Amino acid sequence: MIYSIDVQVTAPVNDTEVTDRVIDAITNLFPEAEVSENPGEVMATTHQLEHFSEQLHKQEILDTARGQFLNSAEGDTFEFSLKKQAAFQGKVNFSVGKPDELGDIHVRVRVKEPSVEEFVDYLAPPTEDGKPIDVSDE
Repeated sequence: MIYSIDVQVTAPVNDTEVTDRVIDAITNLFPEAEVSENPGEVMATTHQLEHFSEQLHKQEILDTARGQFLNSAEGDTFEFSLKKQAAFQGKVNFSVGKPDELGDIHVRVRVKEPSVEEFVDYLAPPTEDGKPIDVSDE
């Protein structure tokens, strides 16, 4: 599949945190991201989510991810938040409800091509009995 996306990742850096650890949390899940530091915040941008998608498959959380992505879809974008501590360990853990004490990693994805739904099908395909199913055959 050919796609075109813009991904913006932001995370607060609290006084009690080491900036490099917050950067590591981001790059562990988004290794191709270009990271910049601002006072009290780390920002990153990327145009691919292959590694992130691989983690979703490996952790077998495709249905959870699809729910997060599709529930937040609005126009050509979707967004979600991740727990910093899990990300630092290279794991995807969606943050739902009240943000973590140290703040969450916020990810905003703008899909230029194809549609948001088609990109979500690529990123976190629907499953049957816990196994991804190929939606392109239907």
